[in-house]
Order: sequence, then structure tokens, then C-alpha cells
Amino acid sequence: MSFVEGPIIIGAGPSGLAIAASLTGLSVPYIILERSTGIADLWRNRTYDRLSLHLPKQFCELPHLPFPPTFPIYPSKSQFLQYLETYTSHFSITPHFSKNVIEARYDSSSSVWRVKAKNSNGGVVVYVSKWIVVATGENAEPVVPIVKGRERFKGDVLHSGEYRNGDRYKGKKVLVIGCGNSGMEICLDLFDHGALPLLSVRSGIHILPRDMFGVSTFDLAVKLLKGLPVKLVDQFLVLASKMILGDTEKYGLRRPKVGPLERKNITGKSPVLDVGALSLIKSGKIKVVPEVETFTTNGVRFIDGNEITFDSILFATGYRSNVPLWLKNCDFFTGDGKPKDAFPNGWKGENGLYTVGFTGKGLYGASSDALKVAQDIAQI
Repeated sequence: MSFVEGPIIIGAGPSGLAIAASLTGLSVPYIILERSTGIADLWRNRTYDRLSLHLPKQFCELPHLPFPPTFPIYPSKSQFLQYLETYTSHFSITPHFSKNVIEARYDSSSSVWRVKAKNSNGGVVVYVSKWIVVATGENAEPVVPIVKGRERFKGDVLHSGEYRNGDRYKGKKVLVIGCGNSGMEICLDLFDHGALPLLSVRSGIHILPRDMFGVSTFDLAVKLLKGLPVKLVDQFLVLASKMILGDTEKYGLRRPKVGPLERKNITGKSPVLDVGALSLIKSGKIKVVPEVETFTTNGVRFIDGNEITFDSILFATGYRSNVPLWLKNCDFFTGDGKPKDAFPNGWKGENGLYTVGFTGKGLYGASSDALKVAQDIAQI
């Protein structure tokens, strides 16, 4: 059993690093437990090569250290990882790697948290502290929907977390299921590598230009929200997007009735910020198809009855929190592993429980949470 003087931080992704740096600045000791062998496992090992930050860098900086001024507005995956490595070194953050947390439970009899972590050799270590910071994030485990007949399909099936680039798909017909930012960008990458991508769309999606009127769409929305209600800003964004991008509905990309920002607040689903896939959809080089009804031996049958053969099928269906798997006897989180209280109030629970990175606001939200959590623990 290992007694920890400060909080136990679970997760060494951007959220875990942000709270570690913030605690360091306030001279508060801590330890980080990370199940993988390095920092930012999701970014390093489960994202595609061409990925870049979807929002301008000023909204993605972690606390106390800006991006290098030489970085572009939208840093690439490799640049962001470089930034995280520099961040880790700058604040002398030394996570305990290969520590897979299998259980965390509050012991009311002694007013401490007991965290069980499994080592790479299968041994279990118990850490004890008055505080625990859950920083495993909203994207800990891949989501792969159950689709009828999947076992019949003889081709390649993978999740977007396993996709790196389209090198091995040249000349092959690939179905991408899921029309979020990842699905759209992977289709673009597949096309650039000589593949034949099709995009399966189940529900409505807002597609916005990444930039409009000389500034980033996100930056513009943030400025407008300072003086206007969400519904009015949404109306403006949709109208401007139609002017810039045209009517996406005639290409099979139906816009939801609820505006992009309000929908994000309600469902957590982000609008797509287009980086080039839409023009390929308009030209027919990426074909939009309906929801999949069932897999077949050589492909799929869609809900409209049409059948198409495919070499590979890729689920760009996102990720989910894994908190319910290991955090025991705690009603702070919902069944899907997110705080019951929405941003900006979901960072603090009872009995020394804190969270960072569950805001639905990306890196910006994680940084905001990290500063609050560090200040609160330091005052205690």
C-alpha cells in the first residue's frame, strides 16, 4: 500500500498533464497513474496521421504554457504531441506508467480514497489519498455499434482509432460509418490515397466552414456569444454556412433542426468543421449513403434496401468514458461516465473527488477545470 501526500491523478493525457502542471505551480504534490506506456495515448496511438487541431491553438493551450509562436493556427498531430512533450518536461511531470486503475473507492471509515492499479506484470498496487482527480477523459474507450450480421462480412472491419492513413486502401472500396469530424477527414484521407470512400450517415449533421470572414468559425462564435443568445448565434452560423458552403441537404447531409451550438450543449455532438471533404462530396468523389441495416458476406445492405460490396468497413463512431468500469459507489457520474452537473460545474464532487476533461468543451474546458481543481486542493 502506498500513501500519497497529495491527490492521485488518473490519466496522463492532456487533462492529467494540465492538472499536474497547475498543482506544481501551487507547490502541491501529486502522483499520476497512467495505464499506457507514455503520455497522451489517445493522441499518440489512436488517431490518424493527418489529424490537426480542429480549433485555433489559442483555444487548445494547456495552463501556464502557450504554443510556440512558430506553430500554425491549427497545429498538426505531431506538433501537438511535441507541445505535450515539452509541457511534460517543462513542469517536470513524471507519470507512473503501465498502472491500469481497476478500482477506485472512497473509504468513509478513514476518509480516504483507495485506488487499485494493476502493473504490466499483473501485480496490484493500492494507492491511498484524501483526493482523487479523474482525468481519463470522455474518449477513453472506442464505441463500435452492434450491427446485424457483422460476423458474416469477410472483409476488413476496424474502428477509426486503428486507422493511420490510406496507404493500404489504394483502389479499394471503403465504407466509413459515422459523419463526424473524424469520419469526414478519414474519407478525405482515403480519397487522397487513391481509395474509393463512401460515407454512411444515420442522422442529421451540421457542417460549418472551419473559417469564415477571415477568422476561425469557433473564434467568431465565441465573440458573438458574449453579447447574443445561443439561438441567435446558431441562426447566424447556419445562414453564413449556407452562403459559403451551399445547401448540404441535397447531398444527403441533412441539417438538424436544433442549431449547432445548442445541439452541442444538449447532446455533446460537435458540428463538423469542413477541411475539404465537402467539395469531394459535392463532386461525387465521396458518395453519401444511408444508415446500414445489416452486413452481408461481401458488404452491407442499407435501410433503403440497396446493397453494395466493400473491401473494408471503418467505424468512425467515436469514444466514450470508461469511468463506470472502475469508479465504485459514486453517484457523481451518470451511467455513461460523465458528471451529472454540466460545465462549468462538473469539476468537483464530494469527499475529495475532482474531475478534469469531462466538460464537452475539449482542451479549453479541460484547462478551465484544471485551474479550478488545483486552486481548490491548494486551499485545502
